[in-house]
Amino acid sequence: MITRSATCLFYGSPKQRELDRLSVEEADRCLAEGHLLAGSMGPKIQAVIRFVRWGGKEAIIGSLDQALDALAGETGTPILP
Repeated sequence: MITRSATCLFYGSPKQRELDRLSVEEADRCLAEGHLLAGSMGPKIQAVIRFVRWGGKEAIIGSLDQALDALAGETGTPILP
């Protein structure tokens, strides 16, 4: 069984919420609101935003050891245009 790995808002707090999928605009808004900090998910989110804006069809934030599962849509957080 795969343990789902996803980007979260309010990580580690009682309000923690998994982000199953994000558009570039939603990801930008999360960054602007300070939800994804520079010392954690911020740089990863910024990188996938750039990738998608520069022509990538989709990017997935996830754990490298679950890359094949992420490509199959079973884990991770896809970032879409």
